[in-house]
Amino acid sequence: MISTADRLNTIEEYYFSKKLREVRGLVTAGKPIINMGIGSPDLAPSNEVLEAIKIAVLDKGAHQYQSYQGLPELREAIADFYKVSFNVALNPMDEVLPLMGSKEGIMHISMAFLNPGDEALIPNPGYPTYTSVTNLVGAKPKYYNLKEANNWFPNLEELAAQDLSKVKIMWLGYPHMPTGATATIEQLKELINFARQNNILLVNDNPYSFVLNNNPKSILEIQGAKEVALELNSLSKTFNMAGWRVGMVMGSKANITAVLKVKSNMDSGMFYGVQKGAIAALKSGKDWFKKLNKVYTSRRELMYTLADKLNCIYDKNAVGMFVWAKLPEGISSAEEFVDSVLYDKDIFIAPGTIFGSNGEGYIRFSLCVTEDKIKEAIARF
Repeated sequence: MISTADRLNTIEEYYFSKKLREVRGLVTAGKPIINMGIGSPDLAPSNEVLEAIKIAVLDKGAHQYQSYQGLPELREAIADFYKVSFNVALNPMDEVLPLMGSKEGIMHISMAFLNPGDEALIPNPGYPTYTSVTNLVGAKPKYYNLKEANNWFPNLEELAAQDLSKVKIMWLGYPHMPTGATATIEQLKELINFARQNNILLVNDNPYSFVLNNNPKSILEIQGAKEVALELNSLSKTFNMAGWRVGMVMGSKANITAVLKVKSNMDSGMFYGVQKGAIAALKSGKDWFKKLNKVYTSRRELMYTLADKLNCIYDKNAVGMFVWAKLPEGISSAEEFVDSVLYDKDIFIAPGTIFGSNGEGYIRFSLCVTEDKIKEAIARF
């Protein structure tokens, strides 16, 4: 057998990849599993989006290679969306780069800015991909603590007192995943100042802005943010297009150009029809978000009832498509608790530990489950 690359020794198979394989095995064995673990929207995109892709597949040139930068009209739609939604002015020519999902962007950004031996600040708890990609490119994860007592916002004074000389990137995401915590404009300004003082590139991962959130924000709203920050966003959650793989990264011309150097060597452009569907989605009005959030509001209320059944504590001010809940005192292992619920009640919930050590004692419920299924889960208790 040909030996694998050393970089594979720094990562493990993604938790959800392994656990969902186990869940599928239980389903095959006849178990009535209710999956509340993963945030994969079960709702459909709008009819306008679906019609756009249907029409687009018949356009001349639709099935040829596409531009590495995406269609000009897609970049313009992204820029218009950011102007309307966040009052952020972006030049669609060189400050916007469409991606095949924001997860792709995490890799591209890391390859563009991290050398072996560099360090990346990673939130604990936070999205596990930040760690795995940092390891894959030969850089070193340097975790910063997020705690409930500080509303899941970093202690920047504590961070500034550390040796940050090797840090090149700081990953963050507000609204925060998995907790649903939000950051104020003042806190975002603090992050920008911190990045400028320490010569660090901030990367704000922002796919949950419009899900159960009445006050969406972008870090690029802050004056001077483009100099030290990139922002990732995605159509997956906002427009129910997770499987379409449409994301984007925004920032200064210099930083976007660096990411494009990597991206242009790794793919041959996004399918034309998907881009046309994305354009239609980005032109959706406020009624779309009202309709979407009406569904998620009803589901969240039911999920609160389920969390109450488990004697969990949760923050009703949290936003996004998850309910992050603290387990009752006396339960020492979130993963053991999750497994007990899976095997005893045929319900899969995500343990907080997959997002970092500070996730111990917490579990995460996904709202990508029908009301009937949530009611059924409640009845099982």
